[in-house]
Amino acid sequence: MKDHPDILCIGSVLWDVIGRSASVMRQGSDVPGRITRLPGGVAMNIAMTLARFGLTPALLTAIGRDAEGDELVAACAARGLITRTIYRSDDLPTDRYMAVEGANGLIAAIADAHSLEAAGAKILAPLSDGSLASADAPYRGPVALDGNLTLDLLSDIASSPLLAHADLRVAPASPGKAERLGPFVQKGRGTLYVNLEEAGLLCQARFDNSRAAAEALLGRGAARVLVTDGGEDASEGRSDGILTRTPPKVLVTRVTGAGDTFMAAHIAAETEGASPEAALERALQAAATYVSGETAL
Repeated sequence: MKDHPDILCIGSVLWDVIGRSASVMRQGSDVPGRITRLPGGVAMNIAMTLARFGLTPALLTAIGRDAEGDELVAACAARGLITRTIYRSDDLPTDRYMAVEGANGLIAAIADAHSLEAAGAKILAPLSDGSLASADAPYRGPVALDGNLTLDLLSDIASSPLLAHADLRVAPASPGKAERLGPFVQKGRGTLYVNLEEAGLLCQARFDNSRAAAEALLGRGAARVLVTDGGEDASEGRSDGILTRTPPKVLVTRVTGAGDTFMAAHIAAETEGASPEAALERALQAAATYVSGETAL
């Protein structure tokens, strides 16, 4: 494995506990299914997909020095991810995410990323201590950043000289954290990856389609956005116009991680020099393949 990363993945790396059932579910449902525990978190999901596309990501996150944390770091390394950049906490437990999915999609989810939030700016130490970069030699490569960080830390990152020359790619992590991306809209920094609901929360409006949402985000100051809408049209918006494409139609068997797969596939395609049209189509295909239950490649 390379020692120098192709991209930094900053944000949540935790254990995903996912319960899936083939039944349609509602509040109070008690049905048979399968429960799995896998490495997850937005930053981790993106990093794993990037690794499958041949890139070497480095993780900037917080993981506890507990048994679950040791197991998680080992799992990250086994997947080809650089782990020496991870902040290991002696007094914070390893974070977890729990979700329930039915035939009708995501029923409910709880993200326990309190340790990541408590660690705060400590996870960014490799950007200033010479491990990856320093104040005199700021990082200039691509960065995938998720909204599980606190609003204060995200605001600092949006204006930090340590990342002023980086290619920032930002995702909100969940609709409940979408508004944390406000500083990147206000400062016109980075590329934002959001779904239709998250775009509406950022704009305090409701949208019927991804194109309208992309137009609104650009109007509010965003430099570049990619807006998805499940199986409906997705749009990329930038100063020179808006590109819209329709994803392939597939049978949906899972949804958790689909947005992360889309984002990672899009970054990987652009890293290889793909055109905007080709990059968007490749990302939509990867996400469709993922939700169908097949591999993301």
